[in-house]
Amino acid sequence: MAENTVPAARVPASLDATYIDGSPTPLPKRDSIATNERTRIGALTPIKSSEMALQDPQPRCLFFDVFGTCVDWRKSVTDELWAQAREALNSPSSSIASRIRFLASDMTYEEWGELAQEWRNGYLKFTREVASNPDPSKPYVTIDEHHLESLCSILTTRGLVFPRTDGTPAELVHDGSLWDEHQIQHLSMVWHRLDPWPDTCRGILELNRLFWTATLSNGNLTLLKDMCKHAKMEFSHILSAESFKSYKPSPKVYLGAAEKMGLKPEECVMVAAHLDDLKAAKSNGFRTIYVERPLEERRPELKEEGFVDVWVGADEDGFISAAEKLGVQVLKGRRRSGSAPGMVETTWAG
Repeated sequence: MAENTVPAARVPASLDATYIDGSPTPLPKRDSIATNERTRIGALTPIKSSEMALQDPQPRCLFFDVFGTCVDWRKSVTDELWAQAREALNSPSSSIASRIRFLASDMTYEEWGELAQEWRNGYLKFTREVASNPDPSKPYVTIDEHHLESLCSILTTRGLVFPRTDGTPAELVHDGSLWDEHQIQHLSMVWHRLDPWPDTCRGILELNRLFWTATLSNGNLTLLKDMCKHAKMEFSHILSAESFKSYKPSPKVYLGAAEKMGLKPEECVMVAAHLDDLKAAKSNGFRTIYVERPLEERRPELKEEGFVDVWVGADEDGFISAAEKLGVQVLKGRRRSGSAPGMVETTWAG
């Protein structure tokens, strides 16, 4: 792969262009030009290797967990559940059974948050079962498919919708549930519309100046493309566990992603807010960056095992602090999270 000749490229307005199915785009080079046309926040100047947190070899691609690491799924999903429940309860055209109306009306925002957490827990259980007990005889189930099935089950169990017991087409069912089938399907797609953490977009742009950046999520490709477009997250590549017909923490996902990028595992870094994800990545040869996010850590005891190479604490500035630790010279005057510039033509100095 030629590293010294980097053709001009457009930062994608349509994220379809970011999904790779072959060789990745050339790696950005450090330069000493006064302006950087991609970010318009100042170009990099050469730095000493001793100033970088990860060396020997220098990383070439940062792979990002998405749910919880890049986006605040908990607030986004809870907000949507709460808003859609209020809308259904207040709609003059809704025909909600009295029992369900009373039940939904009494639910607080915090209780909808508990439902969101139950939904998330079901996702974690599902993906780990697929990763640990692969069955080639069963068709691959995407996260979108699982999210819909799981939501229907949770709502039925909680008594917010009536169970479907016959083959009546969904569009003909008006049985007094809080939501009809089409509304539930739309609600299940909330995971396509998650909002980023304040530092996410700016941090990704900064990291793009030295590295490839790629999603590596259990979310399916359509979900990830939609989410990146919604949240304005400008990763250089979008990769999904769907491409490898498994889910993290299966080695197939980590090693498959490295191979797809044409890299050795030691040239790859996993960025996540979950220690179990990083432990699996580390066991497959990746380096690791932990970015602490509120309420995201599910295995705090793993901290003592020492497999994290770079730690970004809750009192730091997320991906922006990670960029600084990796040698990106973030201009202090424009360091504030959320101040990322718009998309522009890209020309890297070679």
